[in-house]
Amino acid sequence: MKILNVELAAVAAVPKQYPEVVLPEIAFVGRSNVGKSSLINALINRRALARVSQNPGKTRTINFYNIDGKMYFVDLPGYGYAKAPKAEREKWGDMIDKYLYERPNLKAIVHLIDIRHEPSKQDLQMYEWMKHYNYKTIFVLTKMDKINRSQIAKHVKIIRLALGVGTDTTIIPFSSETKQGKEELLAVIEKITFDEEQETND
Repeated sequence: MKILNVELAAVAAVPKQYPEVVLPEIAFVGRSNVGKSSLINALINRRALARVSQNPGKTRTINFYNIDGKMYFVDLPGYGYAKAPKAEREKWGDMIDKYLYERPNLKAIVHLIDIRHEPSKQDLQMYEWMKHYNYKTIFVLTKMDKINRSQIAKHVKIIRLALGVGTDTTIIPFSSETKQGKEELLAVIEKITFDEEQETND
């Protein structure tokens, strides 16, 4: 999958602000500061289209990126940022829930987890929600460059066990620094999005 043209199509806080053009969507979720914006920038070959911040909880809207006029990458607000006011955290949670619950063209969810740590309580809660609504999930383990290469397989195994998933569940270690994992993730996204679209049309 080669991405040529990308534009920020919509910045939404409520459903009426979602894009009017209906395309297949891939949503990106994860804890605050897990590296969602860095991952999206790496996938779309841009340095700063998705805003990266050192301050957790910076993304407070749902951002829709139009990918070659064929699909949207959807950047959801990060969850689990304890320093944000409770009312603000609840607002972000409602925003995520409404999007995930009401979006029929959502093909899969890319769930980001820091490879250095076991999944948090919020990570596990998010995965349980996705399973309940039968969403396809692609796990991406970020910050791979922060650990020794010899430790990657061990950390993947620990996280797989914590999530309770088998080898049939896609888990991709990723580094925004080296871009390792980028091509594998794009290939999985392409297969899920466009193979299913072809099957539906057939």
